[in-house]
Amino acid sequence: MLRSVQNVKDILSKNAELSARLQVSEEHNRQLKERLEAVEQAHAQLKGDHSHTVERNVLLEEEVRWFKEQFFGRSSQKSSSDISADQKMLFNEAEVLAAIEAADAAQAARSTTIQAHERKRHSGGREELPAHLPRKDIPHDLPNAHKYCEHEGVCWAMDRIGEEVSERYHYEAPKVWVERHVRPKWSCPRCHSGVHIAPCPAHILPKTNASASLLAYLIASKFADGLPIYRVCQQLERQDVPLSPGTAGSWVNAIGEKVLPLIHLMHEELLSYPFIQMDETYLQVVRSDKAPGSDHYMVVRAAGPPGRRIILFNHERSRTTQALQNLLIGPQGAYRGKLLTDGLEQYDTVAEALDLLHFGCLQHCRTYYHKAAKVTELPSGQNLARVALNEYIGKVYAVERQIKALREECERTGETLPLERVLKLRQEKSAPVMAAFKDWVETLLPGVPPKSALGKALSYTMNQWPKLVRHLDYPEVPVDNNYLENQIRPFALGRRAWLFAETEQGAKASANLYSLVSCARINGLEPYAYLRHLLEELPMASTAEALEALLPWNVKPALQSRRIAA
Repeated sequence: MLRSVQNVKDILSKNAELSARLQVSEEHNRQLKERLEAVEQAHAQLKGDHSHTVERNVLLEEEVRWFKEQFFGRSSQKSSSDISADQKMLFNEAEVLAAIEAADAAQAARSTTIQAHERKRHSGGREELPAHLPRKDIPHDLPNAHKYCEHEGVCWAMDRIGEEVSERYHYEAPKVWVERHVRPKWSCPRCHSGVHIAPCPAHILPKTNASASLLAYLIASKFADGLPIYRVCQQLERQDVPLSPGTAGSWVNAIGEKVLPLIHLMHEELLSYPFIQMDETYLQVVRSDKAPGSDHYMVVRAAGPPGRRIILFNHERSRTTQALQNLLIGPQGAYRGKLLTDGLEQYDTVAEALDLLHFGCLQHCRTYYHKAAKVTELPSGQNLARVALNEYIGKVYAVERQIKALREECERTGETLPLERVLKLRQEKSAPVMAAFKDWVETLLPGVPPKSALGKALSYTMNQWPKLVRHLDYPEVPVDNNYLENQIRPFALGRRAWLFAETEQGAKASANLYSLVSCARINGLEPYAYLRHLLEELPMASTAEALEALLPWNVKPALQSRRIAA
């Protein structure tokens, strides 16, 4: 009995010990499990960080390759398949020269019969000089003693039988002279009724000593030729004209304010056209409420048919939706028509607020794929980008080149290419290509990293798709914004020289003057001639009709008359 009780006690004791050990083991297992979960979480985080690092490394390598291409590569977006075959042969110079020599030898051994034909007379390869330039004859004759010939012992005078003429361009430095406006004073010596004098001629800046011709030269040099004002003053100083850049700059800014009535007229007419293009470029303004290093913007609009085209620059402190929308509101209310822009989101809001028909730019889409083809490391990604460029976007632009050729052919005959023909070409040739392009993009998009160059190109295409294909139904609208980009290029080139605007007032004046110079150039006027005529006539323009007569497309007869008179 006692032994049984003892055995029971021993068993209970062992069970308690085992239970305690079991509890310790379970606690130990729990701790190990927690550590394992922590290790797995850390591993998952490290794996995610590694994937993020690899992806970021790929993106940074793409950006580095893109920057190198921007600085050292070709600016053209032509692919290697577009390079001339002759240019490719330059890498095999020895083989090419041997092939040429063999071809020449075979040609020399071959006898060919040439039929009778008329040879077109050539002028030695030199183009004739423009006929409208004035000529000044400079004679180079023989001495009189050499104009006689002794024949059979008799001295005979030679006859002039013709002449040899060679023409060369002659250049003279610009001439600066002083206008003296003399106004005689008259009075009656008997009645002494006072002094009589002719009124002072109207001048756009009456309290300055700058004529309209000098002001036009300053404006054309900066806004047409891209020269900073201080360089123009240095040129004038070489001609003994002491003009400080500060004074010249104040004159230019004052002119920029004086031409505001013309800018308002062009703004109203621009809003009357059914189709407007808009884009913007940056501008630095040193003295403003914003930090000196922050960007201001020049917003550029274009509209109008050939011969009456309008290009307007506007300075804006920022690219806010309200600032862009205000440019599409005139005295007659908000603009109602078609708007072509790039992919800036603010334009979508503007188009929705004003109920505009919004069109996208296929050139911006092509640029994304061009970048992907250059910077993507994997050959498969490069090939896909080239497929987009060559098989889809390139074919659409081939149709547009065909339309351009037809339009130029019609213009040579004095006709206009019917819009119905443009619409038919786009519907038959471009529409199927764009539909296949969309299917191709939708198939690829889920499997491409969204932040890669190719992923950005595919995402941009899908986000802009409704606007990119809208031109298929509207033949009067181009497929891209290249026309306006070309009008901004002179401003961008000039910005490299003069770098910034001093004040916001100067930026607004520059916008007005860039508008006038751009409108003159795009309508076939020489900027200096137009500016000189404008600055001479503007002080006397006191009516709306007189102001309209000074618009670029209305002054051609007056400029031609002045040119003939000169």
